[in-house]
Amino acid sequence: MSELLALQNGSDIRGIAIQTDEHDITLTDDAIQKIAQGTTLFLKQKKKLSGRIKVVIGHDSRLSAERIKLALTEVLSSNGIEVLDAHLATTPAMFMATQYEEINADCGIMITASHLPYFYNGIKIFTQSGGAEKEDIRYILEHATEKTENTQAATVKNIDLMSLYADDLVRKIREKVGTSETPLAGSKIVVDAGNGAGGFFAKSVLAPLGADVSASQFLEPDGHFPNHIPNPDNDEAMASLQKAVLESKADLGVIFDTDVDRAAIMDQNGESLNRNALIAVISAILLKEHPETTIVTDSTTSDHLRHFIESLSGKQHRFKRGYRNVIGEAIRLNEVGIPSEIAIEVSGHAALKENYFLDDGAYLVARILMEYAKLKADGEDLMSLIASLKQPAESMEMRLQILDDDFKPYGQKVLSDFEAFVKQMPDFELEPNNYEGIRVQTSGKYGSGWFLLRMSLHEPVMPLNIESDTKGGIDLILTDLRPFFEGYKALKF
Repeated sequence: MSELLALQNGSDIRGIAIQTDEHDITLTDDAIQKIAQGTTLFLKQKKKLSGRIKVVIGHDSRLSAERIKLALTEVLSSNGIEVLDAHLATTPAMFMATQYEEINADCGIMITASHLPYFYNGIKIFTQSGGAEKEDIRYILEHATEKTENTQAATVKNIDLMSLYADDLVRKIREKVGTSETPLAGSKIVVDAGNGAGGFFAKSVLAPLGADVSASQFLEPDGHFPNHIPNPDNDEAMASLQKAVLESKADLGVIFDTDVDRAAIMDQNGESLNRNALIAVISAILLKEHPETTIVTDSTTSDHLRHFIESLSGKQHRFKRGYRNVIGEAIRLNEVGIPSEIAIEVSGHAALKENYFLDDGAYLVARILMEYAKLKADGEDLMSLIASLKQPAESMEMRLQILDDDFKPYGQKVLSDFEAFVKQMPDFELEPNNYEGIRVQTSGKYGSGWFLLRMSLHEPVMPLNIESDTKGGIDLILTDLRPFFEGYKALKF
């Protein structure tokens, strides 16, 4: 049981799926079959589904996907569950399979490990009410060895989910722009799928809307990820997209992670619209339609982003890292009467209220393209939306490793002591409205800026994010923080 529980990664399941010299397989056939059994119990007992249960299974381009799908299908079908094989798919599409009337699935299972190296894989689970929570994954793993009775015959069918999903995006963009069937005609757009599952966006979404996608790259699925890590938050990946955009003289670049729940955009000058800039762009778009809405972000966003959102009469609510955390917080705010149209992280995870609060990189890009088409018709571009967004002079992230085996209590002790340390330091001021770690505003000799020390969600790491509006400000901050961190022998500074 402990080996199974170790596969839980928040609201996902992840493990080693391919043997390497350094790693043994943890996502074995036996483990996968037990996960399928636990999922059966989850659907029948916790979700209280009866009759013919319908489950869609899809996967990204990972090399181990077929093996995992086969093991899942064998157990689910033996339990009388109708299995629909969506083949190569995206994580958002697996949830939409539970919403589309043409499919009407009770559950969607996505086989993916996002941007992690090729030897990893994992499982994400959706029902008609949304993505599985941490408690649901725990339930599945804890019930993985229980048996169920079955009297129904098994069926397995193939479906073309991605065509349905792509057509849905095309329809929504056309309806929003409202000018023609090809609102992107005259635009050259580079799509970089990183050899993951996002190649469909060029061929089945942008091309039907009139865009020239001839300069797109790495659209073919390849689980070795031979060109770059499929990650919009990766410098090498963004440099590759920049090169393609500039060399082809494209109007825009779009990049996805492996399973297309994250995205970023690049303008014609090779300027990245990711991290704070991406949040600013979608915030500007949504605030036109929903004045004063609250933009829920993770804890690492810039103070300049908050000022930008407030300048547009919006509100920013900085919450904890983790896409399920920010989505849950946006849903909670709406439930207590505080309108929030989006939950978004600097990593590119974004979930819009109008789209089921689904973490969907393709829909985020589609929503931005709706505005892009209107701006282009007026002779403007996306950068005009964020012309007033100030950028820091310097920014950085350090990842301080915790060498103590019991790393969580050790990290919490460091945070507690760090708060006391900051309080007695001149020109450091604790951020009063803070939900994660210790966030500090700087002034005086350090200049205007901020830094945040927090615990990583799952790793023995304490990320330290720093921004300064003054050249050399980060060095000054680090010089005065160094004595504190060097006092902790199990903390690698």
